[in-house]
Amino acid sequence: MRCIIVSDAWAPQINGVVRTLTQLKSELEKQGHEIITITPNLFRTIPCPTYPEIRLSLFIGKKVGKMIEAARPSAIHIATEGPLGMAARRYCVKNDIPFTTAFHTLFAEYVKARTRLPLSVGYAFLKWFHKPSKCLMVATQTLEDSLKSRGFQNIKRWSRGIDTDLFHPREKLMEDLPRPIFMYVGRMAIEKNIEAFLDLDLPGSKVVVGDGPQRAQLEVKYPKVYFLGMKEGEDLAAHYASADVFVFPSRTDTFGLVLLEALASGVPVAAYPVTGPLDVIGNSDVGVLDEDLARAAQKALTIDPDACRAFALQYTWEKSANQFFGNLAPFGPSSWHFPPIST
Repeated sequence: MRCIIVSDAWAPQINGVVRTLTQLKSELEKQGHEIITITPNLFRTIPCPTYPEIRLSLFIGKKVGKMIEAARPSAIHIATEGPLGMAARRYCVKNDIPFTTAFHTLFAEYVKARTRLPLSVGYAFLKWFHKPSKCLMVATQTLEDSLKSRGFQNIKRWSRGIDTDLFHPREKLMEDLPRPIFMYVGRMAIEKNIEAFLDLDLPGSKVVVGDGPQRAQLEVKYPKVYFLGMKEGEDLAAHYASADVFVFPSRTDTFGLVLLEALASGVPVAAYPVTGPLDVIGNSDVGVLDEDLARAAQKALTIDPDACRAFALQYTWEKSANQFFGNLAPFGPSSWHFPPIST
């Protein structure tokens, strides 16, 4: 199958959406499928206001439609609701071409946190955006239930995987820091609720790995916290494995791929009982979910690292890719009627 994936989130951004899509592309290609991506690196871009790490594509015009026509795909998946996603949606709706979408982030909550735009307005846009989709893919049951309660339809499950060859228990770094080490890995942005972690009264050391628009402000406000910046690949995996507890303060993630990366590294999780942690951790013995995040972090210190690793091994990118492909399967080449290629 030849599949087009349209995403406003792509490298050099480093976040869960980008990692998910790049791993998905790699796995599907290993299975013999052809994956064509339409991403910001193909266009002129400007920094997103309040979040310069995100690039917004400019002068899209009819270019997205022409790229779809030239590719003659068997399936189109629109991953994000940004400028490229809007252009692809517009083309597909205008030409009566079926497509699928995914709900990667709590977009309405993120916009409200940055602009105070009411949730009702944000969700009205999201319902409009996803309504023509033949399948809206979500990662968890909790998110599915939430979206159904808001009137979203055509929802199917698409879970996530983990590279357990990269993320695994190792010799611990940061030997000069007082133990235990409580770590957060991810974007440093207001919607991640990082200060809920940094404000906790915990023994040992707090470590933050990542970058984002809040970093400079937080480094000034919390001088006793160790801010290590962005890490990738083996360096990132080594830092995960050096933690004693992974603290996940976000209340707005739809899954939390970092939870699996920490668990695969043999590191237990402390988090709030919200969408993402509820579905990944649930009632298992590899993390503690509590509205008292300090209590959760302290209690997580008693969890067996081997149990964390064994739990993470259940999640593979092969299973994730097969699930994604199954959601696309009903829309084969025989059902596609592309307009003539534009000149």
